[in-house]
Amino acid sequence: MPASARAEQHMSERIGFIGLGTMGAGMARNLLAKGHALTVWNRSPERVAPLIEAGATAAAGPAGLAASCDLVMVCVSDTPDVAQVVRGPGGLMEGLTAGSLVIDHSTISPRITRDLAEAVAGRGAHWLDAPVSGGSEGAARGTLSIMVGGDPAQLDRARPYLEAYGTAITHLGGVGAGQAAKLVNQILVVVTQQGVGEALLLAQAGGLNLERTIDAVKGGAAGSWMLANRGPQMAQRDWRPGFTIDLQQKDLRLVLEAADDLGVPLPVTSLVFQLYRALQRRGLGAEGNHALVKALEEASGISLGEAGRA
Repeated sequence: MPASARAEQHMSERIGFIGLGTMGAGMARNLLAKGHALTVWNRSPERVAPLIEAGATAAAGPAGLAASCDLVMVCVSDTPDVAQVVRGPGGLMEGLTAGSLVIDHSTISPRITRDLAEAVAGRGAHWLDAPVSGGSEGAARGTLSIMVGGDPAQLDRARPYLEAYGTAITHLGGVGAGQAAKLVNQILVVVTQQGVGEALLLAQAGGLNLERTIDAVKGGAAGSWMLANRGPQMAQRDWRPGFTIDLQQKDLRLVLEAADDLGVPLPVTSLVFQLYRALQRRGLGAEGNHALVKALEEASGISLGEAGRA
């Protein structure tokens, strides 16, 4: 069957979305903007109302949503949250039917991912682990990177919907491979962020204009998404989160658990984990992950700010 015919066939499927937080709300809005009918549910009911106003239908709970939908996207915070949504009382398992597809956009344990996928398969349904990267900006703009593990045929089925909020959709292998790739992604995010913080601290100490310095280097070999997107926020002391310290730390815990299982040393990642922990102790867990630089500021006695904007 040609790709266009497959897409047309799947576009009639009923879609559900669970988890309307920092990332999920933007993803769900993009599905609506592309004309897809959408049923939604969230543990905090106040997050549902804006999506209903935008045209979505509310479900009473995960089981009811699963019973009325062919594809169910999940985007919640942590491994226990996904397990609760899937296997808890009133969870997806109580409503899934044969042939249904669960797409988990959360970042969780690869091992638990495989367990949940096996449970779902017992109901004759399918599972794709499809964690995302790109921050709240990417979720809102529909430009997320999506790392997928599972059956390629099910990814083919899901792709027309994933394209509503993702521009780079990559199949990595079997179930759990998407989660493993997301852990790789998170190492690169935090290690790069550490480098951005150290570089801007040096620029600050040297009396450079931080915004001009970022502009000077971001187009060359030193360029990165973190520098281009979070560097200006750091220079302006704007700590609004695209992704919070608390969520970043949760992901790093998963990274270090996987590294421990595999016997892989991750010295810089481990350092960043401890720096984030120090910031959490100061009550800064709800700030953006780029506030990592605050740990460097405290250690050095140098702060990014107006004095460096000559």
